Amino acid sequence: MLSLLRKFRDGLTKTARGIADKTRELFAGRPLDASSIEALEEALYTADFGVATTAEILDEIRRAHQKDRELKGQEAAAIGAAVLRRVLAGSEGRLDDAAAPPPRVICLIGVNGSGKTTTAAKLGWMLKEDGRSATLAACDTFRAAAVEQLRTWTERLDLDLVASQTGADAAAVAFDAWKAAKSRGRDYLIVDTAGRLHTKDNLMGELAKIRRVLQKHDPTAPHHAWLVVDGSLGTNSIEQARVFHKSFGLTGLVVTKLDGTSRGGAIVGIWRELRLPIYFVGLGEQAGDLQPFSVDNYVKAVFGLAD
Repeated sequence: MLSLLRKFRDGLTKTARGIADKTRELFAGRPLDASSIEALEEALYTADFGVATTAEILDEIRRAHQKDRELKGQEAAAIGAAVLRRVLAGSEGRLDDAAAPPPRVICLIGVNGSGKTTTAAKLGWMLKEDGRSATLAACDTFRAAAVEQLRTWTERLDLDLVASQTGADAAAVAFDAWKAAKSRGRDYLIVDTAGRLHTKDNLMGELAKIRRVLQKHDPTAPHHAWLVVDGSLGTNSIEQARVFHKSFGLTGLVVTKLDGTSRGGAIVGIWRELRLPIYFVGLGEQAGDLQPFSVDNYVKAVFGLAD
């Protein structure tokens, strides 16, 4: 089995290629100058780290270079990693609900194409592999074939599913799924909601209805409300997250599709803007490629640092 750091490295290859390679190149046998700083700045912006984080990294490297004119690429990378660790302090979400009675409810929210349905299945599989149990609720009854997509995943991974047909009342499905999860003694209920634009009032209202129905069973539900965001959108997802947070009250984020983008720095911008913990990141297509977010593994992967 691949180590967690290796999974992060493989998943963030496109982002790391622009950052780690650039630090090695810029500090290879020549002093740091205005052009090399500009090149590194461009690489950091391309990776979507944003203005504030990019400025902090470059300022730290400049100060270190003033003290040591022989600064090496690996040393510069370590400085960048230290800045990211400082910026991301407190950003790791941890799924620890020992005090809440089961089933503990996780609602996955977001626009179509963000990866909610596959994330729901991968999360259920991860819990199963960890010795915990989950029922999945196919509450994306708005999008054609969404229920079948989740059914296919759950059959492949041998997971428990409660579903109805396309066009069914999503809140009714959530209501039935909670009862099923409770009667079957499941630890978690994972609710896959319909993809929606934050400008669609009717679908945003459906989210509120799902919440009300779940609270008839358990006044504290949902225990988690995570926005699933496509990492390839970069910081463009911040406004989307802000609106969902205002309307539904998000408790965390899942950032998907980081393996297919060079904009893996967007995680930093999202955290700085919203201060919502990042619970999981999607680093590939396979079930095991949904991984708990680790600041340490993230910064090492981005800057090409050894374990």
